[in-house]
Parts: sequence; structure tokens; C-alpha cells
Amino acid sequence: MANEIWTIKRCLEWTKEYLAERGEEHPRLSAEWLLCAATGLARIDLYMRMDETLNAAQLETMHAAVVRRAKGEPLQYITGSTQFRMIDVACAPGVLIPRPETEMLVEEVLNYLDTEVLSPEAAARQRVELPWNDEVEQARKAEAALADERATAERRAANLTAADEAALGSDVLGSRAYAEELADREAEEAAAQAAEAEAAEAAESELDEYGIAIEGADQETASAQDAAAPAPAEPRTARVLEVGCGTGCISLSLAWERRGHVTCTATDIEPRAIDLATKNRDALGLTSDEVAFSLTNLVSSIPREEWGTFDVLVSNPPYIPTDVMRSLPHEVKDFEPDLALEGGADGLDIFRRLLNAAPYMLRAGGLFACELYEGALDAAAELCRQAGLSDVRIVHDLTDRPRIVRAIVTEPKQRQ
Repeated sequence: MANEIWTIKRCLEWTKEYLAERGEEHPRLSAEWLLCAATGLARIDLYMRMDETLNAAQLETMHAAVVRRAKGEPLQYITGSTQFRMIDVACAPGVLIPRPETEMLVEEVLNYLDTEVLSPEAAARQRVELPWNDEVEQARKAEAALADERATAERRAANLTAADEAALGSDVLGSRAYAEELADREAEEAAAQAAEAEAAEAAESELDEYGIAIEGADQETASAQDAAAPAPAEPRTARVLEVGCGTGCISLSLAWERRGHVTCTATDIEPRAIDLATKNRDALGLTSDEVAFSLTNLVSSIPREEWGTFDVLVSNPPYIPTDVMRSLPHEVKDFEPDLALEGGADGLDIFRRLLNAAPYMLRAGGLFACELYEGALDAAAELCRQAGLSDVRIVHDLTDRPRIVRAIVTEPKQRQ
């Protein structure tokens, strides 16, 4: 086999069949992922370069990856990364792999921040520069040019008689309906111009006989306008506390998608998680002032002077009930860390501790949001109500399963 020629096409088909025989649920997709990691190509490029031959190093990498996948190891550990919302996240054994459900948890937090904390300007998503933006801009200009042509046609149509319209037919741009609409718009513009002229004439009356503004008139007008206009709200930076950060995907997404308006403090008890999250932060070009990671147990490292200053406490804690752990898929149970998965008899052991900490960490009106096991959401919501939190809601995931509990801290607790 060493002397055989392995093209991308042949390797893709062979890997797909090999993984399918070993029970892979999506063999072609897995084969594509592994080939992309081995060659450095995007998935679409694989199909553009099917006849390209793999070199010895790529074949060796691909062989090792296929062996690992056939044993059930998660693709994200093999390829070393995954995509989460708008960012790429490095993954490694010993740290929980980000899930699509957690993307919804980020969305819940962003929705809260946008409506309750940040100014509209800060909350506005930045325009993403895409390869086809130039084409969109050209199309926009073409539409504008067409609109100008129509406007010209409408003006001409204003002089058409009913007989003219009948002769031209109903498809002509300048129909009587267009002409009437144009006449209405011109009347409105004329009225607006008349109102502006009247206002200008009134302003001129504030001058004395020598054409000099009467002293105090402008100041009084300005003062009246200032008094009537409310002062603009000062935009502020939202503060988020994440407990159990893993790869850092939650905090990094929040800081990335609202850069300059959100800062995060994130904790984890696993050193490998803190190291990986820091690596992901550095890869994004974010700073420690924007996202700070801390190796600690839950909120133990949070300075007392920062208690009660956070707008959000968010977590994707270990939440799988102990009995359910035994029935998890092989690639989860035997490869991902139990420490990041098991949540006790009912899956709420860590959640209870977070709920106890929330009133101390959050300001009044702050959001407490957790992703949890689907069978534990009702109990979690009731615990929130018993703890005195308000606006308790359960959010369903994309498969319509209960997945997130969110609540508002109305009465923060003070440190003793």
C-alpha cells in the first residue's frame, strides 16, 4: 500500500466505508472532517481537488485519525477544534466539548444584555465582511439607479391623459396611479418647504432694527431645548461571571460578539480547562482585561469587593444524573471527563451551589442562567422560586427539549 496512489477522492470513499462498517452514524461527514484536518483544506476544497494526491505526512496523519475515530474517540478531540457560534474553539482531551445547546445559552445571555444592560448602539451587531459584500453593494447601486429611472418616468407620466394611458396600456411605469402618487408627494414637499420658510421668517423677527440678534433670545431657545431633551444614557460595560468555563466558549463568545461592551470573569476547577481557554482567548486576540480566567472552585476566587457587581452569572455545570451516566454514548462516557458531566443523583448538585451564590454575586436585576439536564428543569425552576428569584423561565432547545433555566435576582444579599 505504501506505493499506492491515494487521491483525496479515494481516501474519502475508503474512510467512509471503513467507518460505516464500524457503526459510525455519519461516516461521510466524519471522513470529511478527518481529511480536512489532515490536509488543512476546507470541506468545499476537498470536492474541488478530488484528484489531488495525499503526501506521506498527510497519509500518516489520516491513518492515525481514522484508527482513533474507529475506537469511538470524538472528532473534536481528533481534529483539535470545533466551531461555536462565530468563533473557532480548540478542543483537547480532559475538557468538555462545546455543544450546540450551549450556543442557545449564550443567545439567552446576549438577549438579556442587549435589552437590560447595554445601550442600543452597543448591542448592535457589527456588519460581518463577507466575500460577496461587494456584489451586494453593486446590486444596491443598480437598484438605486433603477429607482432614479422610475422617478423620471413618473414625472413624465404626470402629464399623461387618460387617453394616453389607455393607448400605452397598464404596464407602463408612469400609470395614472403613479402620477397621482407623485402629485401627492410633491404637495407634501411643498407644504414642508413652506413650513421651513415660515420658521426662518420667525427666526429673523428676533433681530433688532440693525439686524443684530436680540440678546438672550438664542440662549433662552437653547436652554428650553436642552431642558426638553433628556440626557443621553451613558453606555456601560456589562460584567459577566461564568462558572465552569471548560474551553471558554461561553465567555469568549460573549466578549467577541459584544467586544468593548462586555467583560467576563470565568472560573474552572480543572487546570487543563484554564490552559485551553487561555489558548482560545489568545487565538482570538482578546485580552485578560476582556476575559479573565481563574483556576478555582466555583466562585471561591472572586474578590469580596466584586460581589454584587455582576450583571450575569452563567454556567453550563456538570448536570448528568448519576444513573444516566451509565447510559451515555460510548464516545461521551469513555472519552469526556466525568468531572464536567456528572451532577449527582438528580443532576442538580452544582446547580444548588450556584443558586446559593447568585444573590451574592449579582446586582439587583441581574440574570442567573444555567444549562441543565432535560429531566431536571422543573425542579430547578422551583428551586429558583423558593430562593426568591423572579421571572423564572425554562427555555427549550432546538429539539424542543427543556434545556435552560433563567431567573432574575431581585434582592441581592450582602456579605457578612
